[in-house]
Amino acid sequence: MFDKDRWSEIFQAIGKNKLRTVLSGFTVALGILIFTVLLGMGNGLHNSFLTSFVDDAQNIIFVRMGRTSKAYKGFQEGRQIQLKNEDMGFIKDNNIGKVEHLTPRVYLNGNAKYGKESGSYTIRSVNQDHQYLEKTIMMKGRYLNEADVSERTKNIVIGRLVEKDLFKREDALEKYLEMDGIAYKIVGVYQDSGGDNEERMIYLSYTTAQLLFGNNDHLDQINLSYNMSMSTEDAIAFSEKIENDFKQKFNVAPDDQSAVRVRSFAEEIKETMIILGGINFFVFFIGIGTLISGVIGIGNIMTFAVKERTKELGIRKALGASPKSIVAMILQEAILITVVAGYLGLVVGIVSLKLIGNGLEDFFILNPYVDTGIIVMATMCLIIAGLVAGYIPARRAARIKPIIALNDE
Repeated sequence: MFDKDRWSEIFQAIGKNKLRTVLSGFTVALGILIFTVLLGMGNGLHNSFLTSFVDDAQNIIFVRMGRTSKAYKGFQEGRQIQLKNEDMGFIKDNNIGKVEHLTPRVYLNGNAKYGKESGSYTIRSVNQDHQYLEKTIMMKGRYLNEADVSERTKNIVIGRLVEKDLFKREDALEKYLEMDGIAYKIVGVYQDSGGDNEERMIYLSYTTAQLLFGNNDHLDQINLSYNMSMSTEDAIAFSEKIENDFKQKFNVAPDDQSAVRVRSFAEEIKETMIILGGINFFVFFIGIGTLISGVIGIGNIMTFAVKERTKELGIRKALGASPKSIVAMILQEAILITVVAGYLGLVVGIVSLKLIGNGLEDFFILNPYVDTGIIVMATMCLIIAGLVAGYIPARRAARIKPIIALNDE
């Protein structure tokens, strides 16, 4: 129940002991401030790590080939391994029911021209499944389809920034873009969360690219996604199986790491989660340390405050104040200081993170933020700890006999 007289006494005590109050509040505010900023920085690191995965599907596997680094089964080292169209079927046939989407990639560079505008762009030659693996978002028109692949059409899909560079404010859809003397019809314009580089690319059917730029069936890369029902460990084992299958097919030594290169997001995500777990533990450990130091500070200051007010408390007891009322008064003062200072520390911490914004991107801290619920919970824990820290000296003070307290110097 609200006791006006008691609160009046508390504010009088605070007003008479401004330095003690400021020191108590500063200890609490600093603990919450440091905890908030550290937690926000940890979340910023978490965001930075996760941005490396937003551009592609989480369940993607990349397959590339290189040169052998070891002699094996009569074949010399330095042999170039080449992916071909048939290798897409090789993956599917050896992993029935495990492959969700699959696309090849053939990389090209083209000088694109429209009217008086021109520019050099990367051309990714793919099939229709690439849209799902790359998380491509269509702004206008459509993506490449099965007919584009089977009929080897000269249809292309361009990035948002390609349209902006070459067409300015004009709509590029259904227009023709000239690349190295060949006219291609634009059937779609896309955007991509991967950034500017991803939106300055042109997509073409891989069969068309093979016909026009080499008349072969060579592939630079195969990307695939696995069934999402797989666990992380199963996905890692699946990527290892693909690697071993290709090593057997191309007669590559089992311990040769150069010729067959299979990279799975599952393994990268697992490693990232381990790193993030370590970062979060470190941040939480340091943050808890600051809160504990705040609790110790409150306890020390409250002990000093009680000792300083020994004579006052003795007078109160002599006038009939109960031990319970003395303990309650000291604890209420501790709670008030902790709540106000904790709130100020929280506000300053949140404002600091907002002011920092993306200013620490160079240090891999992106959009630092805090979950207010966690900070409020930390503040509540600090208040409870402050109660415990304040209760010990308060209880000791309540037990002092009035005559002893009055004789205290």
